[in-house]
Order: sequence, then C-alpha cells, then structure tokens
Amino acid sequence: MTEKNEWLEAFPVMSQLRTDLTEETYLELLKEMREDGYRLFGCYHDRQLVSLAGVSLKTNFYSKRHVFIYDLVTDAAHRSSGYGEKLLDFIHQWAKRNGAVYAALESGIQRNAAHRFYEERLDYDKWCYSFRKLL
Repeated sequence: MTEKNEWLEAFPVMSQLRTDLTEETYLELLKEMREDGYRLFGCYHDRQLVSLAGVSLKTNFYSKRHVFIYDLVTDAAHRSSGYGEKLLDFIHQWAKRNGAVYAALESGIQRNAAHRFYEERLDYDKWCYSFRKLL
C-alpha cells in the first residue's frame, strides 16, 4: 500500500489494533515511519481489506537481517478465517527474498490468544522480553 487513499482505506482496520490513533496522527506517523522503511501489506477478500501487516526490514547484532512486524491485525468480522496466517506467510516469503533470516514481532502481555497463534500455529519462539520507558 503506497498511495494516500490506500493508507486511508487501511485506517479502520489498523485502528482496531492501535485504538489510540486518530486518522490525523496515523497519517503523521506514517509519513515518518515510511522514511524509515515501514511498509504496509494488506489481504483482501471480495475487494474488502480484511487484514494488515506493517513491517520493516532491519539489521542488528542479535537478529541479523530480519523483518520486524510492527502491526498485524485482522478486521474483527473476519478473524479466525486464516487471513492473518496467509498474510504472515506472504511476509515471511517477501522477507526471505529480501535477505532476511528471521521474522520478529512483539505482542502485548495480555494477548494470550495471539501468543498461542504465533507459537503453536506459526512456530515462532518466545525468546525475550521487550521493555520500554515513558520519557
């Protein structure tokens, strides 16, 4: 998704995950994120956007070249229909074609169903904690 109308089409689905965003802050942050390599991929069903993944290719000492998945959300009306899994499979293949050796993501502590999905269905390893501090 590269055009402003596509970004706006994605906002209602993205806002189901990022509930604190307004359309204005979403567009402001996207501008800066895109400059840092952020890409947004979507999955459609019957011409309706049903699932999104926001990603960047990154490199660091512990994950080497990898795709970092910042956002993964499926529209509430379409959850448990396989769209998230299809989208992640696409992201994994895209990342491999672009030299990534890992896929990495973070998931809120309270999201137990998502954790089961990543670990049991997609074979992700839970290998660290992520911390942040409000400045």
